[in-house]
Amino acid sequence: MEILHVSAECYPVAKAGGLGDVVGALPKYQNKAGNIAKVVMPMHRTPFLYNNEFIIDYKAKLQFGPSQLDFTIIKESSNKLGFDLYLVDIHGLTDRTKVYGYTDDSERFIAFQIAVATWLNSWEHKPDIVHCHDHHTGLLPFMMQHCYAFPELAFIKTIFTIHNGEYQGWMDFSKSIFIPHWDDWKKGKMEWAGKINPMASAIKCCTSVTTVSNSYLSELKHSCNGLEPLFEYEKGKCFGILNGIDNEVWDPATDPLINHHFSAKDMAGKALNKKELCKKFGLAEHLPLIIFIGRLVGEKAADILPDAILTTLYNQFGKQNFLILGSGDPDVEWRLTEINHQFKGYYHCELGYNETLAHQMYAGADFLLMPSRVEPCGLNQMYAMRYGTVPVVRSTGGLQDTVVDMGDWEGFGIRFNNPTVSDIHYSIGRAVSVYNDKTHLNWMRHHMMTIDHSWETTVEDYQRIYER
Repeated sequence: MEILHVSAECYPVAKAGGLGDVVGALPKYQNKAGNIAKVVMPMHRTPFLYNNEFIIDYKAKLQFGPSQLDFTIIKESSNKLGFDLYLVDIHGLTDRTKVYGYTDDSERFIAFQIAVATWLNSWEHKPDIVHCHDHHTGLLPFMMQHCYAFPELAFIKTIFTIHNGEYQGWMDFSKSIFIPHWDDWKKGKMEWAGKINPMASAIKCCTSVTTVSNSYLSELKHSCNGLEPLFEYEKGKCFGILNGIDNEVWDPATDPLINHHFSAKDMAGKALNKKELCKKFGLAEHLPLIIFIGRLVGEKAADILPDAILTTLYNQFGKQNFLILGSGDPDVEWRLTEINHQFKGYYHCELGYNETLAHQMYAGADFLLMPSRVEPCGLNQMYAMRYGTVPVVRSTGGLQDTVVDMGDWEGFGIRFNNPTVSDIHYSIGRAVSVYNDKTHLNWMRHHMMTIDHSWETTVEDYQRIYER
């Protein structure tokens, strides 16, 4: 099969979250399985753009409301990612340094999708599947089926994967003028609650819908920012497929970003990585090291993280270290950095996104804390397990699907039910108890490192959906 993935992110080209990791890995493993998988995304001005060679694949104009815009599609020339990568350059719209966060994001992504549809319409041989990811590409199935400018696209099958149902791309209907001419009778295919809703449109128009874990699919039917009735109505074409991780990138035995390699058979390197990490940030090496890596936003329960950490440090002083890496809400950032001064030697917060440090933290930490309110799949807990770092997670979404509590049969992690200070504090206490029982801790580490969360199984699940 030939599959074209359409996405706003793709690691290592541009990444803001887990979506980038998925789109950077899934096509590579689909190609290994014998398919032809490609990725097209906006031409963000990131280091990858300037550090690699590209060739021009296609140039044309796109109709953007009353205007015509020139656009160019360039192709990475060496296939270094394991799949064909195409970048869409629309001057002034897709050529920005950040993936998201601009006041004209709606216009930017509409233009991107029109460019993709215009390019696809020119293909002599059409792909079997167009696989769209999240709301930034949610209007593409509608355009392919109902815009008069793209008559060649109506019969291509489309898959829409929801990585995060909280963000749906709502916009006023006044922006429908930017979409190439379409049949007014089809307005309902774009509309939800009086607005254009790209996610709702994709669910209505695509051939199949997937979510990134089974539990998250169940949760969306009860909690999805107003789309709950739509999920119930379209449940016959909705499937949950758990994300995988790239075992070539996330391998403690070969990872070039860590200084001491290790495996489930020889864990000596993990202790050496912890020693370096603690020395770098002035933490006590003999205490359990608990880390948090991620966006400092409400979804991740980052707003209660400062209080949970302070409660633990006050009540269990000198029993554990904390190391935080992330960015997001300015108030949460400020509160977390303030703790640096209060508990120096037992706590450190590093603001920003640092891929190298993230790898080093997974390799050196004892526990990973994920108190998420919403976690459609979660990749961090899978990375942690791959590196023998025990996940301490809230029972939601993919966290529930991938982490078995230590109180259950062959449990290797720690789970709690509520994103509250008290639940987090209690779970950290359980983690400290495990750390002090080295026999139990070593069994948990060895067990979790042998669990297979690779993309090969996930690719087979997607293949079944494609064939269906």
